Amino acid sequence: MLLKGSCHCKAVRFEVESHHPYPYNLCYCSICRKTAGGGGYAINLSGEFQTLSIEGKDGVRIYRAKIKNAKGIPQVSSGERSFCGDCGSALWVWDPRWPELVHPFASAIDTELPVPPEKTYLMLDFKASWVEHHAGTQDKQFALYPDESIAQWHQRLGLIGKEH
Repeated sequence: MLLKGSCHCKAVRFEVESHHPYPYNLCYCSICRKTAGGGGYAINLSGEFQTLSIEGKDGVRIYRAKIKNAKGIPQVSSGERSFCGDCGSALWVWDPRWPELVHPFASAIDTELPVPPEKTYLMLDFKASWVEHHAGTQDKQFALYPDESIAQWHQRLGLIGKEH
């Protein structure tokens, strides 16, 4: 599925091919919550990095979050969070550990997205106290990371290759 996206001011527009276009996860980590999540969370999709096409590339800025490693020592994340330098809209995340993938934020996508049959709530240990989430009976919830990737989630539910 071709995903078309943009920032709020339209200075940056992008397209990316995705085999996993369902907005399945709600991430409550402090990074997503503070940089992209108006509802206290952000929703990431998955796309093929080599298909990412950007108009207004000069307007894109990168933020690399500081996170604590397993020993509690702060370090700069390898993940690059791209955002518009003019309006501040969160656009996508790319990480050199998985160079073939790019993760656009559902909030930046202008293409009509398919409705997920279930959701995955992750990083709930970092959810702000003011945020209420209403998980359905079929939804999955995780204190930290889910036990399946976005690709595995799409595969388990038979959503790969499905017409959207």
